[in-house]
Amino acid sequence: MLLLSIFGELETFISEDLYPYRFIITPLIIAGMLAVAYFAYRKRLHHILLRHRLATTLIGVPAVVLALVIADYLVSPLWERSHLEEASPLAMTAAGAEPAKGPASSSVATFEAKAVRSGQFMGSDDFHFGRGDVQLIQTGTDTYVLRFENFSVRNGPDLYVYLSEDEDGGNARESLNLGKLKATDGAFNYEIPATVDISKVKSALVWCKQFAVLFAHAELM
Repeated sequence: MLLLSIFGELETFISEDLYPYRFIITPLIIAGMLAVAYFAYRKRLHHILLRHRLATTLIGVPAVVLALVIADYLVSPLWERSHLEEASPLAMTAAGAEPAKGPASSSVATFEAKAVRSGQFMGSDDFHFGRGDVQLIQTGTDTYVLRFENFSVRNGPDLYVYLSEDEDGGNARESLNLGKLKATDGAFNYEIPATVDISKVKSALVWCKQFAVLFAHAELM
């Protein structure tokens, strides 16, 4: 857990403090790597590695494999996108079947889904962007659905959707987990358990569960 916390703090520092200056920092990092490679070449350090091939292989290969695994987990999701379009409960109600005819039909009450609260997503910083609309839709007497529309968020590892009792999202560990983020873009729904007290719900958020980092949140007005 300590290692994950350190990764989370490092990722937050990079995204909040360094990312706005990426166009300055990136060329400097590339220049620094080229300078180190040139220095190593001039000092003929590669000859030392070649003379100790066994040690180089035993240390270098595991280090490269570990670096690739970590980079694949932490970095590759940032470049991956997914899209999902699910029908809105509001649209499904509007296009629902006609009520049955006959004497029994007068005793059957048809509930019409309605949006009781809504909001707009915003990213937590320049790196963790998020945008789109969110609706809290009542689909029955005591049933609700959280609806994402025109949604887009920066991808990341282990992203989940939560409901929070805090207007600004707060700590997701103390919030209700609705499940994994279905897609980075599109429109989709999350069923809310009947045991949830909707009156206490103040916001929806997209949270990186692995590293405890907030990607986006929306206050439900």
